Amino acid sequence: MNYTLLIVGMSVITVLIKALFFVLGDRLTFPSWLNRALSFVPVTVLTAIITPMILAPHGQGLELHWKNPQLFASLIAVIVCLVSKKQMLTIGAGLLAFFLWQYAFSA
Repeated sequence: MNYTLLIVGMSVITVLIKALFFVLGDRLTFPSWLNRALSFVPVTVLTAIITPMILAPHGQGLELHWKNPQLFASLIAVIVCLVSKKQMLTIGAGLLAFFLWQYAFSA
């Protein structure tokens, strides 16, 4: 029962905070420094999610070795992105590198 109340309470708070921005609309303005800081939030959140998946994919500490397919694929993806600047090519190259590396060293 406590978990249900916790989830409902968190949901209500989240909806109220988001609704506040919709209701206030253009009347709510942030200083330019805050707008600039908020522009970095998506990149920061994605980095915080992805980095542990690459460096410690099994959650048992760092796996900085050549048999780690996540690490290998991320390095390939960074190189392809720097060279081509094409998002879909980067995603495709990263996926291909991951699956080939995983297949090659799964046995």
